Amino acid sequence: MIDKIINTGKWLERSLDASWMKNEAISNNIANVNTPGYKRSDVKFEEYFQNSIDQAKIGSLKKDSRYLPIGKDKDHLASPQIFSNSTSSRKDENNVDVDVEMAELAKNTIKYNAMITQLSKEFSKIKIAIREGR
Repeated sequence: MIDKIINTGKWLERSLDASWMKNEAISNNIANVNTPGYKRSDVKFEEYFQNSIDQAKIGSLKKDSRYLPIGKDKDHLASPQIFSNSTSSRKDENNVDVDVEMAELAKNTIKYNAMITQLSKEFSKIKIAIREGR
């Protein structure tokens, strides 16, 4: 049971790191909206995270997508990756759209706050287990 809570905590921690990196990338994009030649940055994490979960599973034992990974590689977690999008449609070769960036910032903030809430619940579970496990 405690392993499940610890692994969930590790996954949430890595997701929070990725969300923080995404927030920094979005902030840089917004700050450079008028910089000629600037290419917007983004953070990819969800795909890498799902791939690391899939790699950590023992294929024949996975019967339901809700199950946690099984096997010795369950601590193997993905890292967020920053990438730059090189396509641009403006004359100054800048490809930042402020409206898109603001929407991404709002979405990322909501996601970050949801993960903080979930991590807080995981810590509450640990506290309850400590108090009740006399």
